[in-house]
Amino acid sequence: MSRRRSRKFSHPVTAVATNLMLAPAVMLARLPLLAGEARHGDRWPSETARSVAEKAAAAAEGAAAAQLSLAKAAWSFWPDVIAGRVPALVNGEALREAADAALKPAGKRVRANFRRLSRRA
Repeated sequence: MSRRRSRKFSHPVTAVATNLMLAPAVMLARLPLLAGEARHGDRWPSETARSVAEKAAAAAEGAAAAQLSLAKAAWSFWPDVIAGRVPALVNGEALREAADAALKPAGKRVRANFRRLSRRA
């Protein structure tokens, strides 16, 4: 009996990078669907509308998550200084966390699309 490997990663950047590396496979799986929709001449075909809507939603969700992460780092600036720690805004940790937060929604969408489109093939 084979054991299933865990999808848990030790570092959040690894999980986001792994999900985003599936983007070329998602694009390749989506091309025949888009070509078929273009041939029929529908005004807003389902796959095209779905891909545009989910990209806009992921961008908005990622921007909000990045802003929230930076606001959290700014809010903890003076408590970190008073406690003798280097604030996250100074050492660059806040920007790394904001970038991770911004890319996380896109990674989730890419993983979900990969699962959905690979089942269809």
